[in-house]
Amino acid sequence: MTAYKMVTPIKIIHSYPVWLPQTQTWMYNQVRYLPQECENHIVCERTENLDQFWLPNIHSLSEEPKWVFLWDKACQKFRLRNHLNFLVSQSKKNRAKVLHSHFGSVGWQDLGAAKKAKTIHIVTFYGLDVNYLPKQNPDWYRRYKTLFQTVDCVLCEGPYMAQSIIKNLGCPPSKIKVHPLGIEVEKIKYKPRSWNNQNPWRVLIAASFTEKKGIPDALAALGEIQQHIPLEITIIGEALPAKRNQLEKQKILATIQKYHLESKVRLLGYQPHHVLLEEAYKHHIFLSPSVTASDGDTEGGAPVSIIEMAATGMPIVSTLHCDIPHIIQHEETGLLAEERDISGLIKHMKWLIENSDKWIDMTDKARTKVETMFNAKIQGQKLAEIYQDLIIT
Repeated sequence: MTAYKMVTPIKIIHSYPVWLPQTQTWMYNQVRYLPQECENHIVCERTENLDQFWLPNIHSLSEEPKWVFLWDKACQKFRLRNHLNFLVSQSKKNRAKVLHSHFGSVGWQDLGAAKKAKTIHIVTFYGLDVNYLPKQNPDWYRRYKTLFQTVDCVLCEGPYMAQSIIKNLGCPPSKIKVHPLGIEVEKIKYKPRSWNNQNPWRVLIAASFTEKKGIPDALAALGEIQQHIPLEITIIGEALPAKRNQLEKQKILATIQKYHLESKVRLLGYQPHHVLLEEAYKHHIFLSPSVTASDGDTEGGAPVSIIEMAATGMPIVSTLHCDIPHIIQHEETGLLAEERDISGLIKHMKWLIENSDKWIDMTDKARTKVETMFNAKIQGQKLAEIYQDLIIT
């Protein structure tokens, strides 16, 4: 990658259908921490949570005259074209040099728009698009083949995901780059946790209610831990309306009941990002045991919540899943069990209970790693350099 300061601004279109779901602070930070030499334009179909995720230059199809919205969506629905003409017009109107499609499925839909607008086309994969989509609908293997033939660059969070995209989806290695997501390190205070056994052990779980998050495994392990120490558990997250999410919610509630954890668990639902961080500092441990779901869904990379919680100074207990070991090195910056290994989770939590004096060494190393590898400002500069390199070449 070339190291230099950009002379002229780069105009970028960020394409994503909804700007922006409650759980996607990481995408907001990815765009807003691009350096000032980048002029960002967000093109979406509709908006939500703008009180949390407002940025300049948000262009929403829903704000256009109703007939424009209906016609554009109808053309897409009936396969007259895969892309939205609104994306083409905004790209041309704003003289964009780069079209950055967020998620592989969006990238495939945007192929025609990139061609018509004559932009460089970058696509970032985030996880759901790597494993779940192709397994649910094999047409995605063919679609991704077309995408990889045409797109200029494919980005992903970590080396495990990169290899998955190359080996399982057929992306040429020359087109893929690992670009970790960044967090607001400078705004997250480092407060190493301490605990004495006269107080309850407070455990935080924060995730959407999907099978890949492993929340029932976390609760089953905590069902055993409660036999040894006073315990308080907070779960921040909720289920989306889809059937598979609602079924997972029922499984979570049933697990709470099975282990008689009702009096120990607080269910807070989805919360704004600032509330998540406020709650983080009230807790001792972050538990995030991701798994490969029965429908093929995986993290693809790693939950950004692990990076943020490590930055606060909280010990992490997680699993050897996808790119999580790229962030958490076992027994150095956290503790990792095998997927679905409830006994392993119990073992790691018991170690933390018995060795609270050793937490500081682990959390110091984790914070240093986050500052070095996952700083949003640094990652924003690196992303801008990727754009610039592609424009030059």
